[in-house]
Amino acid sequence: MTGQEPLRLGLLGAARITDLAVIKPARVTGTRLVAVAARDPSRAAAFADAHGVEKVHESYLDVINDPDVEAVYNPLANSIHAPWNKAALDAGKHVFTEKPSASNAAEAEDVAALARTTDRQFFEGFHYLWHPLVARLHEILAGGELGELRHIETVMDMPAPAATDPRWSLDLSGGALMDLGCYSLHSLRLLAPTLGGEPTLVSATGGERPGHPGIDEWLTAELEFPNGVTGTAGCNMASDHHQMSHRLIGTKGEATIVDFVNPHDDDRLVVTTAAGRRTEHLGRRSSYTYQLEAFTSAVRTGVPARTDADDAVLTMRLIDQCYEAVGLAPRPSRSSPSDPHTHSDTRSWSDPR
Repeated sequence: MTGQEPLRLGLLGAARITDLAVIKPARVTGTRLVAVAARDPSRAAAFADAHGVEKVHESYLDVINDPDVEAVYNPLANSIHAPWNKAALDAGKHVFTEKPSASNAAEAEDVAALARTTDRQFFEGFHYLWHPLVARLHEILAGGELGELRHIETVMDMPAPAATDPRWSLDLSGGALMDLGCYSLHSLRLLAPTLGGEPTLVSATGGERPGHPGIDEWLTAELEFPNGVTGTAGCNMASDHHQMSHRLIGTKGEATIVDFVNPHDDDRLVVTTAAGRRTEHLGRRSSYTYQLEAFTSAVRTGVPARTDADDAVLTMRLIDQCYEAVGLAPRPSRSSPSDPHTHSDTRSWSDPR
């Protein structure tokens, strides 16, 4: 980014999502990849060699404590997001964490309380909202073309990962809502400032993954905003098709982002009114690149991004409420970071394609 010192980023683990979320965007933004550590040191070394990371450390704590690292990227298992996010904040680092940033609302609140005691930036990786598609959708709504907003619908459906995938693990804070539905809920919450405040949960339905007690295979939540607008936030991690759409329905028409979490693959925004149907294209520049620029801006300016620690708390509260509404327990907490060599960091928690 012109006029800004390159961000100096340390990487926790060598998760597959890192390539899409950080490695490729860093080439565009000029971000320095200062250090990495992984469960398997040889994997960390190979990862660093392949992607131009400057140093390889033996542990996540070594990355966090490296004086050359000013910000930490955390793509680890959901279950250890919060402990390692707190460790990074404690070390005086800015934090860029994959979503969801904690296992449950209590963990998110602990992280937010710590973040408020520092001048460090905390940033949760809901990359979709930084792409121009979202701003354009909201612009169309504000311009009155859709009339008065009545309903919001976000669908996050994908074919099932393998039975051994960590997203099916309760201990690792998996489940469809954690991996996919957090996007659905967040996309609805994004409209709260124009709809009278945060939405409340009206009802939820869901189903467990066979053979995986406590893990949701699918979940659909019905919400309502203070001004009466309703919303449906759906997710299915064992669907027979791929659909990741975000739709606004008004009294005069509707507008849909066809694939709102993968605009680099499909950047269509379809608007349908009495005047007809049109398709706008907002560009296939990666939302992850826009996201890394937004994080860097927050670090350099000191102005928190929309996806800060307080925002993360509100999303996690809704997630917990959804689990309770369908008779499942919120994901379990971890009190502190575990030895980094006991957890796989090769998963792809945040790449729902």
